[in-house]
Amino acid sequence: MEENQNTEELSQDIETKYPLLNYEKQIFTDIFENDALLIMAKGLSYNSIVSNLLWVYKDPGNLVLIINSSDHEEKFFSEKFNLSVLPNLGSEREKAYLEGGIYFVSTRILVVDLLKKRVPVTHITGIIVLRAHTVLESCQEAFVLRLFRQNNKTGFIKAFSNSPISFTFGYHQVEKVMRAVFVKELYLWPRFHGLVIKSLKSRQAEVEEIHVSLTPNMLQIQTCLLDIMNYTVKQLKSINRNLDMQEITTENCITKKFHKILQSQLDCVWHQLSNRTKEYIQDLKILRTLIVNLIHEDSVSFYWLVSKYRTSEYAQVNSGWILLDSAERLFKVAKSRVFNNSEFDPEHCPKWKCLSDLLKVEIPDEVKKKNNGSLNNTKVLILCENNKTCFQLNNVLTMGANKYLFYNAFRRDIQITSVSSKYKNLKEEFPTKTEKESVKDNKDDSNLDEELDDVKSNYMLTLTQAMELNKNTAEDSMFEPISQLDNLDLTQLEIEKPLICIQTFKQNGNYFSLEQTLEALRPEYIILYQSDVSAVRQIELFECKKQPEEPKSKVYFLIHDKTVEEQSYLTSLRREKQAFEMLIQAKSVMVVPSYQDGKTDEYFNLNVEENESAINTRKAGGQASSVAPRVIVDMREFRSDLPALLHRRGINIDPVTIAIGDYILTPDICVERKSISDLIGSLNSGRLYTQCTQMCRNYSRPILLIEFDQNKPFNLQGNFVVSTDLSGADIQQKLQLLTIHFPRLKLVWSPSPYATAELFYELKEGRKNPNVDEVVALSGENTADDMNYERYNIVVHDFVQKLPGVTSKNISRIMNRGISLDHLITLTKDQLQEIVENKNEAEIIYSILHVKAKPVDSDKTKPFGKRKLGGKFKSNK
Repeated sequence: MEENQNTEELSQDIETKYPLLNYEKQIFTDIFENDALLIMAKGLSYNSIVSNLLWVYKDPGNLVLIINSSDHEEKFFSEKFNLSVLPNLGSEREKAYLEGGIYFVSTRILVVDLLKKRVPVTHITGIIVLRAHTVLESCQEAFVLRLFRQNNKTGFIKAFSNSPISFTFGYHQVEKVMRAVFVKELYLWPRFHGLVIKSLKSRQAEVEEIHVSLTPNMLQIQTCLLDIMNYTVKQLKSINRNLDMQEITTENCITKKFHKILQSQLDCVWHQLSNRTKEYIQDLKILRTLIVNLIHEDSVSFYWLVSKYRTSEYAQVNSGWILLDSAERLFKVAKSRVFNNSEFDPEHCPKWKCLSDLLKVEIPDEVKKKNNGSLNNTKVLILCENNKTCFQLNNVLTMGANKYLFYNAFRRDIQITSVSSKYKNLKEEFPTKTEKESVKDNKDDSNLDEELDDVKSNYMLTLTQAMELNKNTAEDSMFEPISQLDNLDLTQLEIEKPLICIQTFKQNGNYFSLEQTLEALRPEYIILYQSDVSAVRQIELFECKKQPEEPKSKVYFLIHDKTVEEQSYLTSLRREKQAFEMLIQAKSVMVVPSYQDGKTDEYFNLNVEENESAINTRKAGGQASSVAPRVIVDMREFRSDLPALLHRRGINIDPVTIAIGDYILTPDICVERKSISDLIGSLNSGRLYTQCTQMCRNYSRPILLIEFDQNKPFNLQGNFVVSTDLSGADIQQKLQLLTIHFPRLKLVWSPSPYATAELFYELKEGRKNPNVDEVVALSGENTADDMNYERYNIVVHDFVQKLPGVTSKNISRIMNRGISLDHLITLTKDQLQEIVENKNEAEIIYSILHVKAKPVDSDKTKPFGKRKLGGKFKSNK
């Protein structure tokens, strides 16, 4: 208790540029004083903490680099602090680094700049790593931090993450990330932290949970889908008893992270799974889509989606779930939601009526009591999950529910023979069948929403009538869009009418969007049309940071009670809580060596000099190498993990733009690295032939390295190679032709970048380092004599190489000892034998140059293309 009180007192004394809650002040103090990895719960954003850090270090005397940020994060902080953008040219970037400041920089550019000594590493104040859960040992971020820490032991490294669940995949994931970002402190701040709870309780919004019941038809469909999912999960586990499928449950199938759960559990063994298993997995994804659409989409859209799976084509590729009794009931009830006795009379979404009542009755009545009957300047924010729901709500509020459903049926090309009485007056507003076909313009049904609609992530509406007309039903529209706000710049909003803003939780993946909207709009009423853990916490933070004189916001939480929507929300909370409990447990048993200097090379495996000396002491031919191993790497290769892994093995990297090959290991060894997809494309286009030709002309030991993804099977069988133009057999045949045409070309198959790094390490042992100037001098057209293994006229060399009797062993003797092609023709057999040093090969070469080819006399008794038939067959003559 005393410790908590001291912490609170300490945090209250801290003054910051941007306001922080008490728990955020504590985090800021900890992260400012120590190099650490900070993991926060979703929604408890680290933006304010990073903003205050940047404000502290925003000085030309400091050089602070921010890596691994998203585009939205870079834009947000750059605009907030008016940060300058790094130039494209390397020389100009070097000047910018020397001038100091704060820079967002891509890791690929920073790696090259560090290797080329453009960055004054010893003068870097520190590096901030965002989204630390995406950092792995082999990634570029870890490479940057390794180069930084090797030459700068005092600069800070501070890593941030708001995805605790990401640290639960794999063994000792959090320790691996801490090693990769070179920090020894771990700070965990879950939502259930005592200080967080106390801070957020200081001021809370008024929350009203509205439990909306599903219609009987929707409940019946949900039961059918859950039955089918249970059946599919059981079948999946019954035929894969030896696999770990603990996380593949019906409960997890309905969560947003289901695809990540599948990937983490099955990706490494995907090639070993049977076709039946893959069908079950694909069907689980489809069933999840159906059950989510049942809750969030209207009855017409759901019926259209279900109809796509009731076809003979789909019946042939699915695991058989559409033949179950539950599936038959599903199709029948889905149709009955749209057609009542063959009449088009779709049922409305239950939440529509609730939303309409809130916007037309409850909120206006409450506002009138507070503002003496005036609704002006009232702001309502409606939050939903995706752009499709935004589009749906915008249309329902502006068109009316009935008109929207009829319009949706028209868009989906659903056949309607007769309509209910309430839809008859709407038929005339829509085009005829022929007009409809021209509108559709032969577009694919699967992309209907994206192609036919201008689907956005936010809409702004206002009232068209006085709110006394509360008699209107849900079918009548009382709202109109604000057309002049194309970019929805809320800061320029000067309309006195009541405003309704419809927005997604994350606009196009930007999790800053909700925070920015709340700050700019400052709504009095917030309607959570769909549930989201992160959004709830962002609203809590917004309310706590309000000024005392501002009125409290009122939050309406619409949720379907006892449904998969509620279960998905609860599962997300449970999974995050379990993730933090695992991290807390891991932290309690984590062993981190503590030394006086605070920077432990042994712990982080930083002492590359030791690796280099170990390599140097190895003897090649009885003599120790005195030069550190060095590899020339093409600049484009820094998109891959291999350069980072080579550096980790103690091999120095020279980043250079080279025209031939990707990696130059020695003056003789040149490597062209190909992933499987790149290999297919290169074989198909003929580019690989050109690349191999250039390598063979300039290097005595050309290597084609075919590198597989470490998470994928190490073979070329089955569906691993997917191409419209090439099959697995085609690839093998083309590779065979390649090896026949280039006898010196070596093919190396590598299961992963780790194996490749080990291979390069062994190839470098006891061999000379390549010369950068000589490598740069080479180009695809002009070859350098001092590096050219063949040193001959390329056209003549290729011609002689194709002569019968000329092999990869004697081509060098012929080209070196022969003067010209004319001279070669004048030589006798004995003279050719002296050059070639092989009697049979000399005779073959002599005969092809001197013996005149004779046409084969045709045998008239044996006509070409015919053969005698043996056996008892007789002529019919």
